[in-house]
Amino acid sequence: MNHKSLPDISDEEIKDEVMKLHQSIYEKTGHEMKYIRPPKGEYSERTLAVTKELGYTNVMWTFGYLDYDENVQKGTEYAKKIVLDNLHNGEIMLLHGNSKDNANALDSIIKEAKAEGYEFKSLDEFER
Repeated sequence: MNHKSLPDISDEEIKDEVMKLHQSIYEKTGHEMKYIRPPKGEYSERTLAVTKELGYTNVMWTFGYLDYDENVQKGTEYAKKIVLDNLHNGEIMLLHGNSKDNANALDSIIKEAKAEGYEFKSLDEFER
């Protein structure tokens, strides 16, 4: 599980990467992985076909920002502001777990979004 660009690797490497991720998520959560977000948002018709063959639905995000680089964190208030300023119906937010700013801002982001009338749903509910 190295966050490799899927178009740059072979079908077998894709399968290996995805199945290792699947196993890791299952071991940590007890839940089967059904959805996949291609690393860096990079995909091709071939990679979509390979992941579909494995039983996954590819899902892209509608909002993301430079939060993954731990050396470029701009503070909790910045994280909160950029997320709240970009909220929209149907949004699929990409927030990286290694961002301390996101972790510190997440509770207030959720509370403010709910106060504005937004709801949070799982992808299973979202598809309906």
